[in-house]
Amino acid sequence: MLNIQKPKRYSAVKGDILYFTGDPRCEESTAWHHHPDGILLLEEGRVCFAGPASECPVTQESIATWYDYTGHLIMPGFVDTHIHPPQLSVIASNSTELLHWLDTYTFPAEGQFSDTTVCEEAATFFFDETLKNGTTTSLAMATVHAQSATALFREAERRNLRFITGKTLMDTHAPDFLTDTPKSAFDESLALIEAWHGRGRLGYAVTPRFAVTSTREQLEVAGALLGQAEGLHLHTHLSENHGEIETVKQMFPEAKNYLDVYDRFGLVGERSLFAHAIHLSDAEYERLAMSGAAISFCPSSNLFLGSGLFRMEKAQAHRIPLGMGSDVGGGTSLSPFHTMAEGFKVCQLCRTPFTATTAFYLATLGGARSLGLAASIGSFEVGKEADFVVIDPNATPMAAHRNERAETLEERLFILMILGDDRFIKATHIMGEPSYTRPA
Repeated sequence: MLNIQKPKRYSAVKGDILYFTGDPRCEESTAWHHHPDGILLLEEGRVCFAGPASECPVTQESIATWYDYTGHLIMPGFVDTHIHPPQLSVIASNSTELLHWLDTYTFPAEGQFSDTTVCEEAATFFFDETLKNGTTTSLAMATVHAQSATALFREAERRNLRFITGKTLMDTHAPDFLTDTPKSAFDESLALIEAWHGRGRLGYAVTPRFAVTSTREQLEVAGALLGQAEGLHLHTHLSENHGEIETVKQMFPEAKNYLDVYDRFGLVGERSLFAHAIHLSDAEYERLAMSGAAISFCPSSNLFLGSGLFRMEKAQAHRIPLGMGSDVGGGTSLSPFHTMAEGFKVCQLCRTPFTATTAFYLATLGGARSLGLAASIGSFEVGKEADFVVIDPNATPMAAHRNERAETLEERLFILMILGDDRFIKATHIMGEPSYTRPA
């Protein structure tokens, strides 16, 4: 029998193409690729070509679907490396500092997720809002309830998203209605791993909330869970707040430092991501660098809760993988532009350079690298999954007015970073298909 192959049918996206293949802090001249009159060529949701329209390798007759975004910036979708979907209902809640904020707002809100309907409605709202802001991949922290993670996985699968989450582990220093036990933590997490990890574009993160809310026995369980399947992630908090750090010292006096608490239970490795990491010792930076673990830079919540200023220069000097995290609801916006702008302010206060190209790298390829997903997402290299965002740089009169004076790519990106919000997102595509389009 003859093997007659059907001719390939492509889709093409026309616009101002920008993506990163390196870190601008290290490879400034070759880190990014910019094609103002560009074509993004796709086949079955994956990138076939990204470059000048004049160099498109196929004829127009081969292109079945065109998306003409002339005048708009087309970039890989944004990656949020630390976010709490159950906390959207308490965003913008006033508080004195982290531990008070958790007790007063977060824990009561998360207690409502014992109701499956609440979980499902919250998951739908979460993805509606993140896609509206151009975020196509998230590492998210669910509640202690298994149904919270299940609802997020189901909704992410329905939308064909690359997404990572896990049931939160807490067996101490939390309200009774939010605690589990080491046994229930293991059993429920393992069931979720078996049901969802590696299914489609989904991944599972073993998720002790932070050392304050886990006993030694539960941290042992977290380490055991990481050995249950290939490619599991570890997601938790580290050194966000001085009060938290003192509590950890009292709970684990045998540990050399906060990071060492996790290290003693096998939780520090290449697929581990630690949110915040503001108040680290030199030994902790060195251990993170040696292990290949990553940090999520969450400037919005760090400023809002008065937690402190992240030392970008320290992480950079140790070459620790880094991504941007909104940390909503402690953070104050789901917009990656807002998170980048707050990051710039933190670095200004620390007298550390933070260019717009660095910010957009961290929000795309840098985030993908920090999650171990750079082989799949984060750039427009051939074969990668075509999650991308379409940005209108002149979405507001102020931005349009300011852009009249912009002369360089760095300047135009900086304007976006400072003035941008969800109004600047024209469309968000998942595996090449429109998943969100801004209403006219």
